[in-house]
Formats: sequence, structure tokens, C-alpha cells
Amino acid sequence: MVKTKKNRDMLGRDGLISVTKAQDILINSLSGIPCHTEEVELADAFDRILAEDIIAAEDLPASPRSTMDGYGVRAADTFGASESMPCYLSITGEVLMGKAADGEVEKGCCYKLPTGGLIPRGADSVVMLEHTVPVDETMIEIVKGVGSGTNLIQRGEDIATGAIALPAGHQLRPQDIGLLAGLGVAKVKVSAKVRVAILSTGDEIIDHREQPVPGQIRNINSLALAGLVRKAGGVYTDYGIVSDQKEIFLPAMKRAVQENDIVLFSGGSSVGVRDLGEQVVEALGPPGILVHGVTLKPGKPVLIGQSGSTPIFGLPGHPVSAMVCFDFFVKPTIEKLSTSAIASQLPTPSISARLTRNINSAPGRLDVVRVQLEQSGESWNAVPVLGKSGSISTLSRAHGYFLIDEDSQGMTENSAIKVFLFK
Repeated sequence: MVKTKKNRDMLGRDGLISVTKAQDILINSLSGIPCHTEEVELADAFDRILAEDIIAAEDLPASPRSTMDGYGVRAADTFGASESMPCYLSITGEVLMGKAADGEVEKGCCYKLPTGGLIPRGADSVVMLEHTVPVDETMIEIVKGVGSGTNLIQRGEDIATGAIALPAGHQLRPQDIGLLAGLGVAKVKVSAKVRVAILSTGDEIIDHREQPVPGQIRNINSLALAGLVRKAGGVYTDYGIVSDQKEIFLPAMKRAVQENDIVLFSGGSSVGVRDLGEQVVEALGPPGILVHGVTLKPGKPVLIGQSGSTPIFGLPGHPVSAMVCFDFFVKPTIEKLSTSAIASQLPTPSISARLTRNINSAPGRLDVVRVQLEQSGESWNAVPVLGKSGSISTLSRAHGYFLIDEDSQGMTENSAIKVFLFK
């Protein structure tokens, strides 16, 4: 297992590495960790990740169907029809919804069809109701001709027998559930939800429902991180607030590692006399510390480790830093452990906007800048939401963020930027 070198800075912390390098180390450390699966009812499969390809066992649709209200015809009978020179067809049948078509459309004849109705034998196209004029109950005028295959869907045109309806690694959306229902799928094999332990460390942290006295801080991170875990498709267990004392913190972490797929603790990753995060992760067993400190603002002191096959993340105590680190490191881990086949990832939803003020940045670090979006005509302005990493309201007020690369010293007013949207 690859670890960062122990080149410590003047505060005793390992030398910082880039976000990209830290992500590479993290993803490499996850290789070989098995993904657990389970079978669920189709109705319970929304947002779950398929663990195997879904192969169509039948054609969809099973028979040709009309996509319009109209008349099933032989296309050749309508050749050249127009408003000035209509053709005339006899109505010799009607197809009702949910019923098979009796008989056959013969030359010079048609069947009345509803949208979704089965195409009768002999017909190869459908004339829209709007392109017909009734003569009487047994005859219509066709004022616009159609070609073969018009306004109908052929058998198996949606999905053919033996085709991959949905691939492994696909996250099931409502439309996907509809497709599987159309194929008669009752149950699907999906990746088991990743179990994530959440611990908050610090003798100064109290439950959010309590009234703090001077020196105490309400527990923000546990609930905020729990929400992020759920949005990422995982399930969480809150292990509560754990003392900074090693004899209390270490047993709590051992239990969390044994009972979960991922462990998060916040508040113990910053450098300081009472920082036991690194000691505890090393004590939990190999491979131990993978990364401690990245060139990221906010989020520099993040700790990434592993005990056996369980990734461990020591997130900064400041809420904004903790949530930024979650997006960059924890979320990709949940996604990696949630799928038995790594599907190509779609880009994060984003919008182009224009920056409303100068933003300075130190070269050599990746800056994550929160912004509010304001519409300006047909374009958008991005107004930076400034504040320190302990100010949770900066995230609450922001609609998204943009990045200032490591090789940049900042962005100037009116620069065109890409804003990644918070979901």
C-alpha cells in the first residue's frame, strides 16, 4: 500500500500533497475491496446501483403499437393523398385498448386506433386523426399520405430480447424503474448500501439540542455529514460525541471500524497537542495513514487512512472544511464501494457565470470558493460568499462553488467561471 513520505513540516505534520495525488492514493487503496450485493423488490430500487447487467428477456413492446390516435392503414393505399386530392378508405374495424385486433386490414380499408393500440394484421402505418375527414360512419378521407412504419412502434423497437436494458453500475432513476417494469422485472440485484460511521471528537462539543456555555460548541458536523452520506447513497450510524482522550477515542474507533465500511471522524485531524487522530488511525492496524494534509482550502488538514479494508477519514472540525473534504474524498469512496462495475461518471451539474469581484489565491493550492448566483438578463453573475471555514452559513447561503487551480494566483472581476451547483 502506498503511503505519503514522512516529511514533516515545522508543526510536525506530514508535508502537504495535491488534491489529485491524494485522490489517486485513495482510489488505489480501495482496489480489491469487494462490493456487497443484495436483491430488492423493484419498487424499493429507486436510486440503487445495479450490481449486474439487466438483460431483456422479451421484446418491448411485445407487439407493434400505434403512437397516435388515428387509423391503421396500408401505406400504399395513401400514396399521393392531399387536401386537394384525398383518398378514401373504408372503416372495417376498430382496436380497443387492452384488446387484440381481430381480422386484417385489407386493401382500401382501415381500422380505427387509439394511442397505444395494437396494430392489426395487414396495416403497416398509422394516419393521424388530424389528417383524416369523416365521410360517414364507414368511410374517411385521407388528406395526407404516410410512408410505411409511420406513427407506430415496432415489436422490440424499444428493447429487443437479449439486449442489455441497463448496465451494471447504473443508478436506477424513475424512468429506469419504468423500463424494468415494462420488461416484467420483479426484483433486481443491487449494491448493498455502504455503511458509514460518524464520530465527532472533542470535549468542547455538545449535542445540538443543548444550550452551550462559554467554551462549548454545538455538534454541527454529525448531522451535516449524515445528510451528505444519505445523498451519496450510503447509510450512516451516529456514534455520538467522543472524548479526545485516547483511552476513550481508540475503543470507539475500533468498534466503528468493525461495524462499518467507512469511518468518519471530525475534529481530530488538525495539528495540535490534543490531536489523537493520527495516533489512533495508526493504532488501528495496517495500512494506517495514507495522507495527512492536502493543498486544499478549505480542508488542508484532512487525514485519510485505512484499517484492513475499511477507509478512515479524519475531517477538519470546521464545518465548511469538513463538508468540502467530504465532496472531494468521502463521496468518491462511497461511490466506489457502492458499485460492482465502475460506470462512467457524469459531470457534476454546473453553469457558466461571471465573477463579480476579484478573488486572490496563493499559488500551489486548490481553492474552493462558494458563490451565490444572481440572474442578469440571460446570463448569471457569481457573487462570492466570503467567510472562514468555521462559518457554516457560507455554505447555507451558497448555490455552488468554483475552483481556483493550484497554478493560479486568483481570479479577476468579470472572469468567466464554471460554477458547480450544490444539489
